[in-house]
Amino acid sequence: MAEGRQTRNTERTRRAVLDAATQLILEKGTAVTLAEVASIAGVSKSGLIHHFGNRDQLVIAVVEDMFEQLRTAVLAHLDLSENYPGKMLRAYVRALFAGSTEAAAVRDFTSASNWTGLRAIPEVAKVIDEHNAWWSEQFAMDGLSPELIQIVRRAAEGVAAAALQGEEDGASIATARRLLLDLATHGTFSAPI
Repeated sequence: MAEGRQTRNTERTRRAVLDAATQLILEKGTAVTLAEVASIAGVSKSGLIHHFGNRDQLVIAVVEDMFEQLRTAVLAHLDLSENYPGKMLRAYVRALFAGSTEAAAVRDFTSASNWTGLRAIPEVAKVIDEHNAWWSEQFAMDGLSPELIQIVRRAAEGVAAAALQGEEDGASIATARRLLLDLATHGTFSAPI
């Protein structure tokens, strides 16, 4: 019984540290200190180091966690009843434009490219490249042209990032979502814009 409790405590501590580090990295870039993360997470610095080793390993874990959250959200929006090309791309758009609280974490991912110094850590760059390759493979199997995939994917990420910054209102986000889903379904807009 004690082992199960210890595992839950370890998981809670890791989650608290990852959430705190993500929040601080989004606010300040990768120039955050372990002491700042530990303070926000409510753990000791030595406890943080016990779980993550050093700052670079923590940043790597944050990036991996963000990609995993994105993947989970997209797969949750995947509609297997759509028997035509573009279903993964449409799930990606739906996940980025979802109105739920978990969508905030997915939108946080879209601002990752703006994280100061993120790619300067070679292991982080490797993680980013591996996940981008995975997404490229998934979208390539989706049956749409690479150009259409690029336009829809990058536009969805851009609108989601603008929404995160408060630069888009609900109506414009809904319109962008509809238009991008049209593109991912028909390769064009179903109604003139």
